[in-house]
Order: sequence, then structure tokens, then C-alpha cells
Amino acid sequence: MSTKTRRGPVRPPAARPARRGGAARRRRTRRLVAFAMVMLLAATCGATLPGRPRPQWTSPGLIGGGGWPLAYQPLQADEAAGASYLPDSSVVRLADGRVRLIRSGGRQPITVAGDDPRVAVAVRGDRLWLADGRIPGGDSVYRDMAVRALLDLRLLTGVDGAVTASWYRHWRYVWPRDAAFVAAAFQVSGHPEEARRVLRFLARVQADSGLWAARYRPDGSPVADGRAPQLDSLGWVLWAGWFVTAGSSAPGADELWPMVRRAADYLAGSLDAAGLPPPSPDYFERDPDKEADPHRPTLGVAGPVLTGLRAAADLASRIGHAAEAGRWRRAARRLAEAIAQAFAPHGYPRSPVAGGLMDTSPTFLGPPFAPADPGVEAAVLEAARRLRLPNGGVLPGERWRGAKTVAWTPEMALFALNAAACGRVEDALRRLDWLNEHRTELGALPEKVNSAGRPAAVAPLGWTAALVLLTLAALEEPLPIPPP
Repeated sequence: MSTKTRRGPVRPPAARPARRGGAARRRRTRRLVAFAMVMLLAATCGATLPGRPRPQWTSPGLIGGGGWPLAYQPLQADEAAGASYLPDSSVVRLADGRVRLIRSGGRQPITVAGDDPRVAVAVRGDRLWLADGRIPGGDSVYRDMAVRALLDLRLLTGVDGAVTASWYRHWRYVWPRDAAFVAAAFQVSGHPEEARRVLRFLARVQADSGLWAARYRPDGSPVADGRAPQLDSLGWVLWAGWFVTAGSSAPGADELWPMVRRAADYLAGSLDAAGLPPPSPDYFERDPDKEADPHRPTLGVAGPVLTGLRAAADLASRIGHAAEAGRWRRAARRLAEAIAQAFAPHGYPRSPVAGGLMDTSPTFLGPPFAPADPGVEAAVLEAARRLRLPNGGVLPGERWRGAKTVAWTPEMALFALNAAACGRVEDALRRLDWLNEHRTELGALPEKVNSAGRPAAVAPLGWTAALVLLTLAALEEPLPIPPP
């Protein structure tokens, strides 16, 4: 639905006696001046207005502990100066030497002396969990970033697999898209049970139609806020299910089969006569009516749908569902041909139009989501060039409607992942360096970085953490790619 307000013709005001009209105008003027002064004060010194709370999303990271079930609380920004995590843990040493943690079975943080025995217990729990898996990147200069990303994802993931995008208000929801990447990150870091737990949650909340809501509360209830289902999420969840069960000894494919069948059948049945899925919001979460071509999907939808269909077909073939495998493979081929006809001639822009704007979505058509293609790689490099900001980061897309000087870390990490998976090692390392250098005071990966190079918005952001871990893993050995 359009957000524009329908306006009729402007009617001239009725004639009034001059004296009474002048008094009314003076009263209106005084009210407008007074209102303007209040708004000016709120904008320039709002933090000092009585009763106005400080924005809590400026937290530089989460406090946790090594116990089970896990719990977390944000560390307030004014406590971050001089604070740091104890190595390989979510336990924080404050500037005064005391330690803040959440003890096993607790929900609220406690502050204790550094030699309190509960500190050692909490740290040991985190370190044992890390030791159960592996740290992508090993002992490289990125180890601290990888450890922090892993521990943050662990804190954001509930007992039932509900992994929230972050901790603060509008981010404390489960987006299937983000959760899919978190499952893949747990898999490459040697934590398959956490990966399957995330996928089980997604299977539980999936509608019988195969769709997912745009987002869910941690209890699994969909958020009814008018957001339409986002078809790219189906593709990403199918890819994650395939990724987590792709190894020869990886269990769980049969358990995920009902979820896979519903989602893949929906996507295969959604393709139009040209072979494209219908318009839908993608990772921009924007109404398709606002796109350059509102009648066709963006590349941010078409790319993940293609990846998901290929992944589902391969998974079905592996566990003996030949009919479904054939049907989904044929749908994937139709979609691949449609993308080649609609997007490739224009250089893979966001919408399939001449002179279309670029965004990050050409990365969805290359490794590790699809086999390498010279045309796609050229589009990725061109998109990265166009989206680059003076602070070294990237915007989500050209002519971005949000802040024009604020970089977004998930997009930077997507370019890093593509570079690593394509063998452009120096490009990947340069982007990882930027992400590493723009973490918060506690080392968490934020959602955004402002023009001054300072972390902005919420931290940590699960999607960015997951992408960083996948990038580090891809630099060590090739990630699996769904066969075409």
C-alpha cells in the first residue's frame, strides 16, 4: 500500500475581519515559535532533557557467562571505557578491576571481585564450548574477532534455536534470513547441534504453505506488523538446511525434509511464465511497488530463490526423493535462464532494467552460493566500487534512502565472503581488516559504522557475525556450493 497521502485542491481561507484575523495569526505564530524552540532543544541537547532516557542501543556488547541455559544483558556504553572481555569468554572485566558476569542458571548479571570463584567457572564454560568446535581463521590476526562473533551468536541463540538478530527492541526478533546464516556459521565452526537447533526452530514456525513470516518473536509467534513474507528467506533457509547436512556424515536431512519440501514446492510453484518468482521484499525489506520494476522480482529475491531450489534438489536427491529432486532442479534451471535473460544484459542490477541501480545482491549469484561466473564476478566488483564510502565501508545500495554516509557491516561482509570464496584473497583480507578495525570497544561487530568511523546502531549484529565466520572459513578451505 502506498504511503502517500491523497490531497485534494487547496481551498482559500474565508475572509475575516482584519483585527481578529491579525490576533489569530499572532497566536499561531507564537505557538509555532514555541514548538520550534522545543524541537530545537530536543534535537540539540535532548540527552539533557528531564526524563529522557539514554538510548540503550549504544551498548558495545553483551555480558554473559558459560552456564546453561545461557542468558545475556547489554553492557551500558558509559561502563565500556576501560572494560574488556576476559579472553575467550563473555565475562567482562570493568575498568575498576571488578568482573561482571551471569552465573550458571541466572538471568541477571552480577558484579564480583576478580578472584571470585564464579569468574573461573563462567570463563571455563565459554572456553569448553569453543574447544568443542573450531575457530574459523585459527590463530590469525582475526582470532579475537572470530571468537567474539562465535560467543555473541551463542548468546543470541535460545535453547530452542530462536536466534535473534540482536538484543535491542526492533532487533530482538528472529528473521529467517539472518537465522539461516547463523546456522551455517555454527556448522563451519564445528557446532552442528547449535546449527540444527536453529533449523528446528525455523521448521517449527514455518506455515503449512511453506512460507515464513518476515520475522518472529523469540517464542515463535509471528510478528503481525503488516510486513509481507519475504521470498528470499525461503531460499536462504533451504540453502542453510542443505549446507548443514551436506557432509557425508552430517545427520539431520530426513528431520528437515518436511520443511524443505514445503518451502521448495512453494518456490517452484511460484515461478511465472518467464521463469521468475513474483515480486517480494528482500533484504532491503522494502515494498516491491517502490522498486524500479515493480512487476518483477529484485535480484535480491531471484538469487536466493535460485540457490534455495538448487540446494533443495540436491538434498532431495541425497535422501532418495527423486521426483522432488527432478521437479526442483527443472525449476532452478528455468529460473537460471530467466535471470540470464532479465538481469545479465544490464549487468545484474537490483531491478532488471537498463541503467538499473546496483546493490549487494550480485554476490548471491556467485560462490559460495553458486558456481563462479565471469559476468557475475564483474558485477560484484562493479557493485562494490559504486557502493564504496569515504569511510571505507559500503552502502546497501545505490541512491540509498537512508543515511548516505553510514556504512552497513552485513553488506561489507557479503563482499568479503564473495571475495574469499572466489579466491580474491587480498580483497577479502582488506574487507576483514575494515570490519575488524570498526568493532565496538568490547570487540562486537555492529550493524553500521558512521562517517567518522565509529560503530553505530545495534551491536552485536548476528548476520554480520555469521558472515565474518563464513568468510574466515572460506579462506581456509572452499565452502560447498549447491550444484546447478
